[in-house]
Amino acid sequence: MNSTTTHKMLRETVFWRIGEDIPKSLNWTLIALSIGIPFILWWIISNSGIVQPAFLLPTPTQVGAALGRLWADGSLQKDITASLFRVLSGFSLAAIISIPLGILMGAFPSIRALLEPIIGIVRYMPAPAFIPLLILYFGLGETPKILLIFIGTLFFNTLMVMDAVKFVPKELIETTYTLGGLRSTVLLQVIFPYVLPSIIDAGRVNMAASWNLVIVAELVAATEGLGRRISVAQRFLKTDEIFAGLIVIGLIGLTIDLIFRLLLRVSNRWAVK
Repeated sequence: MNSTTTHKMLRETVFWRIGEDIPKSLNWTLIALSIGIPFILWWIISNSGIVQPAFLLPTPTQVGAALGRLWADGSLQKDITASLFRVLSGFSLAAIISIPLGILMGAFPSIRALLEPIIGIVRYMPAPAFIPLLILYFGLGETPKILLIFIGTLFFNTLMVMDAVKFVPKELIETTYTLGGLRSTVLLQVIFPYVLPSIIDAGRVNMAASWNLVIVAELVAATEGLGRRISVAQRFLKTDEIFAGLIVIGLIGLTIDLIFRLLLRVSNRWAVK
């Protein structure tokens, strides 16, 4: 079999079709492999003794035992609750402001010209750089942690929503005016429904950023939270607890991402295949 024939066969398989759906069986198989292969490699390497000293790479069994231990004494539940509260509070505050602001900036060039330059400047300032000021202004409580997530999410979310609005077909807007629609009708019944799938996708992206920021916030002056748990475990060389914390964060992130996908399917069936 020559190379031309091989290339043709690969090109004709469903695996290599650009932009086309794949069978559900293949989809679930690939999903299982994406999780199973790294787990198997982890199990093999951690049990082989390649990594020395051994505590640098705990086995899946050791990490599972650490998860069970942290759950049994109640500390894991407290850490999850604390981190979730901070993430959801900061992200929700940012969404409440960024969604309408992004729609207005995308719909009205005057508002975009007024606000986009300053937002463009501030969004390049790393959110963790605000930590000293937030602690100075608000102390060491929950407020600076929530505000850090708010600052780190607000500007990116605003610009992503604004960009989505700019791609609303002008024909839809002109038709609405032709049929007697008001400016408020265009905003609420044309633009907002059209960009809602993009708003949900932006939320998925920026939720991940919120989790990155909460871990940073909890590394600086926190008594509980998953970031604090990882920091303390590092201090005492408890790598099994570090892995446990990372896995919990990943599972929470996956769950939230699936919720966003479900929300997209329920609220925008026309936008989902």
